[in-house]
Amino acid sequence: MKYLIISGPTGVGKTDLVIEFCQTKNSAVISVDSRQIYKYMDIGTAKPTVEERKKVPHYLIDFLDPSTDYNAFKYRQDALKIREKLIKNSIIPVFVGGTGLYIDALIKGLFEGVPRDENLRKELSELEKKQPGILRNMLEKFDPASAMKIHPSDLKRTIRALEVYMKTGKRISELQNQNKVSSEYFIVIFTRNRDELYERINERVEKMIEVGLLSEVSSLIKKYPKDINAFQTIGYKELIEYFEGKYNLEHAIHLIKRNTRRYARRQIIWLKRYKDALWLNLSELKRKDILQKLNEIYEKYSMRG
Repeated sequence: MKYLIISGPTGVGKTDLVIEFCQTKNSAVISVDSRQIYKYMDIGTAKPTVEERKKVPHYLIDFLDPSTDYNAFKYRQDALKIREKLIKNSIIPVFVGGTGLYIDALIKGLFEGVPRDENLRKELSELEKKQPGILRNMLEKFDPASAMKIHPSDLKRTIRALEVYMKTGKRISELQNQNKVSSEYFIVIFTRNRDELYERINERVEKMIEVGLLSEVSSLIKKYPKDINAFQTIGYKELIEYFEGKYNLEHAIHLIKRNTRRYARRQIIWLKRYKDALWLNLSELKRKDILQKLNEIYEKYSMRG
């Protein structure tokens, strides 16, 4: 038996297709999204609606307070627990989402062998405060593979990667890649022609603004510190800076669109690492053919055993 992972860049159209597909199965979705885990962050993360979640049960979504620290190691632990619970109840999980590090956590496991060094972390944090951007430059020099995976604004993971390198002399990207890839999973990646994908992203951002993203962000920053990791999410970060008066709303929306398109491009680069994945171009295939292909894969792998 193999478990199906359905991935693809943000805005490609995973949710709608997966809901239709899973409704015909005795299946549930285990989310593979590092932002939809947070409560109250609904619009900006394009979280499946309550109605959609009534049609198909979703797990590891909407379950953490935004101030809670969470990482890929914890995600793997939680995902495997839910997977086994579903299987015991004769429900077949389908993993859905575009967070590459979480996919790696599932199929490779994670390297956790180097303990935290709080003194070193403090020194690195102080260095960054004195010379903003220096840690990113260090990461690009010492571990370019990790620099490509880690978002430039993700200081927490940047420090972790530098910590491992400084304590072991080895790159965390190399240590992680030593883990054996699991054959328990079959990956399907949705894609679209670039122009269509980018247009969908632009339209989705406009829709988010229309349905209340500004109110959502305004409400959140009244409850939580602005520097929490959850607020590094695209859409929230730019609007927080808008509320701080750094630029006008039109420019904030422009930045959200641009940064989302760039994120989608990075996702595609990451997903190309999965050499055995099946790519389905939603711009070129009919909906019924996509669903038929998913059914074939499901019957071949998920129903076995």
